[in-house]
Amino acid sequence: MTPTRIETTQDNTVAPATADAPAARRGRPGYDQRAVLQVAVTAFNTHGYEATSMGMLADALGISKSAIYHHVASKGDLLRLALDEALGGLEGVLAEPGATTGPVDARLEHVIRGAVHVLVERLPFVTLLLRVRGNTEVERDALTRRRDFDHRVALLVDAARDEGSLRQDVDARVVTRLLFGMVNSIVEWYRPDGPEPAQKLADDIVTVAFDGLHSR
Repeated sequence: MTPTRIETTQDNTVAPATADAPAARRGRPGYDQRAVLQVAVTAFNTHGYEATSMGMLADALGISKSAIYHHVASKGDLLRLALDEALGGLEGVLAEPGATTGPVDARLEHVIRGAVHVLVERLPFVTLLLRVRGNTEVERDALTRRRDFDHRVALLVDAARDEGSLRQDVDARVVTRLLFGMVNSIVEWYRPDGPEPAQKLADDIVTVAFDGLHSR
């Protein structure tokens, strides 16, 4: 029986191939590493990392397990690449000029806007990041990087409070958790094909957050 080929859609979920897209031959790579990674992330989010086997991924791709190993050494490598996709995007926001120069409250706003864009543009990858619990070394490394990101944002909140642009009566760590609790909740309801683009979504979140944080 000819295996069903699975292709990735624009929002990085998995969709069945059309009639004019022939199935990949089993045992041959047929995909590049990026395509394998996108299918793996969809499977990790759907079934959980532990419950997803390389055999499941091979069946979804319509190739052999040995063909997957042509692209990555292990399932753990796929997880590492996926989490790095999310974390690299967030860490990159902190390195942008808008996050490092100018008034501190403007820098903090830039980081929040940037985080929203990363989440929307890399939705399946950030969704996976938010679900890791530290069960493997790869996950523990990712959680360490995520805590470092949160800490650096909290330092910005502290600096904005010291500058007088944010309220003094809310703890910086609480503010950071509330801000990213709101941002991270996007993964539960946002749809890439929905009516609200990333820019408008970022505008809405910044308005809700900072209208309540600016000093009176």
